[in-house]
Amino acid sequence: MQGGRRDSRYGQLVRRGFTEPAAAERLLASDAFGEVRADTQLLDAFGATADPDLALNGLVRLVEAEEDPQRLLDTLLASKPLRDRLLGVLGVSEALGDHLARHPDDWQALATYERRDLHPGIEEFEAAVRPATDPDDLRHRYRRALLSIAARDVCGTSDLAQTAAELADLAAATLRAALSLASAEAPEDAKSCRIAVVGMGKCGGCELNYVSDVDVIFVAEPADGTEEAQALQAAGRLAARMMRICSDTTAEGTIWPVDANLRPEGRNGPLVRTLYSHLAYLNRWAKTWEFQALLKARPVAGDMALGEAYAEAVAPLVWQAAERENFVPDVQQMRRRVVENIPAAQVDRELKLGPGGLRDVEFAVQLLQLVHGRTDTTLRSPTTLDALDALAAGGYVGRQDAAALDSAYRFLRMLEHRIQLHKMRRTHLMPEGEADQRRLGRSLGYRSDSVNELHKAWRKHAAAVRRLHEKLFYRPLLDAVAQLDVGEARLSPSAARQRLEALGYADPAGALRHLEALASGVSRKAAIQRTLLPVLLGWFADSADPDAGLLNFRKVSDALGTTPWYLRLLRDEGAAAENLARVLSAGRLAPDLLLRAPEAVALLGDEGGLRPRTREALTQEVLAAVGRAADAESAVAAARGVRRREMFRTAAGDLIGAYGTEELPAEDPAPAVDRIGAALTGINAATLAGALRAAVRGRWGDELPTRFAVIGMGRFGGHELSYGSDADVLFVHEAREGVSEQEAGKAALAVATELRRLLQLPTSDPPLLIDADLRPEGRSGPLVRSLESYAGYYRRWSAAWESQALLRAEPVAGDEDLGRRFTELIDPVRYPADGLSEEALREIRRLKARMESERMPRGADSTTHAKLGRGGLADVEWTVQLLQLRHAAGVEGLRTTRTRAALSAAGEAELIDPEDAQTLDEAWLLATRVRNAVMLVRGRAGDTFPSDARELGAVGRYLGYPEASGSGEMLDDYRRVTRRARAVAERLFYGTSE
Repeated sequence: MQGGRRDSRYGQLVRRGFTEPAAAERLLASDAFGEVRADTQLLDAFGATADPDLALNGLVRLVEAEEDPQRLLDTLLASKPLRDRLLGVLGVSEALGDHLARHPDDWQALATYERRDLHPGIEEFEAAVRPATDPDDLRHRYRRALLSIAARDVCGTSDLAQTAAELADLAAATLRAALSLASAEAPEDAKSCRIAVVGMGKCGGCELNYVSDVDVIFVAEPADGTEEAQALQAAGRLAARMMRICSDTTAEGTIWPVDANLRPEGRNGPLVRTLYSHLAYLNRWAKTWEFQALLKARPVAGDMALGEAYAEAVAPLVWQAAERENFVPDVQQMRRRVVENIPAAQVDRELKLGPGGLRDVEFAVQLLQLVHGRTDTTLRSPTTLDALDALAAGGYVGRQDAAALDSAYRFLRMLEHRIQLHKMRRTHLMPEGEADQRRLGRSLGYRSDSVNELHKAWRKHAAAVRRLHEKLFYRPLLDAVAQLDVGEARLSPSAARQRLEALGYADPAGALRHLEALASGVSRKAAIQRTLLPVLLGWFADSADPDAGLLNFRKVSDALGTTPWYLRLLRDEGAAAENLARVLSAGRLAPDLLLRAPEAVALLGDEGGLRPRTREALTQEVLAAVGRAADAESAVAAARGVRRREMFRTAAGDLIGAYGTEELPAEDPAPAVDRIGAALTGINAATLAGALRAAVRGRWGDELPTRFAVIGMGRFGGHELSYGSDADVLFVHEAREGVSEQEAGKAALAVATELRRLLQLPTSDPPLLIDADLRPEGRSGPLVRSLESYAGYYRRWSAAWESQALLRAEPVAGDEDLGRRFTELIDPVRYPADGLSEEALREIRRLKARMESERMPRGADSTTHAKLGRGGLADVEWTVQLLQLRHAAGVEGLRTTRTRAALSAAGEAELIDPEDAQTLDEAWLLATRVRNAVMLVRGRAGDTFPSDARELGAVGRYLGYPEASGSGEMLDDYRRVTRRARAVAERLFYGTSE
């Protein structure tokens, strides 16, 4: 029978949620519980807690510490409210169980259940803590008041908003008590000044956590007859002492840290300022984030009249913040910085700072408040949930959206509270242990499968929050222009324009017209656009030129609007829509290419669609297209069509790779530059091959009377083309058997001339300019030479500059065997066996100095000119080429047309110090990226940074400076890198050492 009773009790404990029923049975069997152990009401109360084992352990400790344990147990059995409150707290908070074990009489604070106890305000809390006689007494009183708040919270008597407000009121009352203690310790200081404590953050917003820093700002004024400096010193001592009382840890624990770092100049600024000093700083120096923080400013302690004066004085500045220059980039960067600072191992556990977390809701609500609160005073609540309600009531947020975010915010905050309550530690991380997660799930009401139910709810609410940009910012804009009655909020046209302006659109009226054209009506096309646009608008707003992004999207949509696959691709392939948004808002080149070939949008949805194609594949496609054309002009048009598509492919892949996304970080610039240069070289080589085939077929049919090859020179031969580079070439021919030299020469000249004519035909595409000025004798020499003529010329007349130019010569089109024999012919010229003579060395140095003085554009800044400026491409390339001319005959690795490969080989051969090689390589990469960025952004080639602010910002984003304020940093970094490269180049190029 005894065993049966034991099994029965054991089963009862298991059914009530005990995970260690044997240990629980032993505890209940102790003498301390007496007959109470058999009371099913008590067992049911344990079963209703988040962690019955924890609750039982806590009660055992309390009973053992209580002088009259029977009174406690009798009261517990007689009062269900006390049972629910006390055991509920013990089942969720080990830390509060520790407090009750130290102060067993404090359970009586939970025994009364009057209406006045349900929702106390700051006066009731002040009455509870203000009588404190010393800091430890204050800590005890604070924790006892916290016990009551937790009891109401756990039992559901208070909802989240009420609990957070009570915690904020308790914090305010505690600050008042701490300031009173500090004043009692230093009465002379207290007499010398008026000091106000302004609550910030969650304290100011009446939405505090259980464990959180309490953010404050101190304002002080001299008391009558006191000098300002003396008063500020006294106020500083009072403020510091008050902070220590709250922050110090003793046997009674700690209350919470008081954080004054939101003050002007942060921790580097004075702790206390006068009201005038605060305002002077805010008007002259404050950043956007400081005004966003001041949205929650609320006087909480000290001289309340002074605190109110501060709040009234700063309010107008807060509500003008959205009119500040760079408002949107500043706010976006704040959110970006928060996410970047989360340790990678914690991102998936972050309730507050991670994607879909609490900060996303708070951030979005505050941004909408700052945008629309300028004219609508109903939006100016410092409390997140109240502000969200006001945004919904005012029509700025859809009511269903607001309700979903309200629910998500409450869930996440409740989860955060329960996590903090356990140990009374400041944390926002989901615990990893299953037991901890089980306790959390049960504390939120999940019973049957608490851990899985908890995670399911968390995922649901986090997903809702992740959609907040679409829901809070952009959907109402569409409703404002689409003339729909969907039961959601409707923005007035003026409010819609105001929101677009605050989000970075320079022409909000134009943006609204584009939205109306895209999204109005009841067609299927308009319905899909209304699904796509909210997300696209967010991506456009995150770019340097949102207006251009939206305009280009409208143009592409107009061009492809009747194509069935276009909108379906964007809707169903998430990467395609984001890639398109990034490309359309990043500059002019890629959108211009796309608008002339809008079907290339399909490349953005293909997993490998942005990967450059090989030169062989492109050449095969171009030659096939040329073969199908009716005449030479249409053949070249077909070749240009392939070039246009491939340039878009390359530019789009470059932009998306440079900017990166949350899922795909920006790629390493070094391999990206090499890949882009090789891709553009391949595209232009294939185009030349097609144009050459067209020139030959138009007059001679399938075979020219002479073999003909095109030799790439400069960046073309070096596989280092940028988007705006010309194609430097040489033309070489060799008479076929039975053809006279005269006839062959005429044919070669004719085909070269026709090739140039075809490529110069008017086009809206980026031109492929053929430059043959690097041929022997330059412009004065014949356009085409035979292989034998080249051999004779280089043998007898070759100058040092021609040997240097030939370093990057490589066949790119035409007869492959002839091209190979040409490179064999020039190898001894460009890789001289005896190195450079002193005369040749002087000539090369003289030519470079002349180039710098004569070819630098008038008025150009030599510190930022990417090609000819200090430490730019010319400095690096001429230095590398000098090493090749001197040493390539003996160092095989130097026999390459590629600058970076030659520089690496020079380092491996110890011809250059590794640090110098790294310096030159870094400068060459940066200057090349600048040239590419300028072409991508402006749509035309350039070697200097743009002067237009938006264009400069777009270049900065490409180079990895996402915020608008990064332009100055970008220029400083460029000058620093190229200055170091110039020093190395001068030493190596003009020095005397070998």
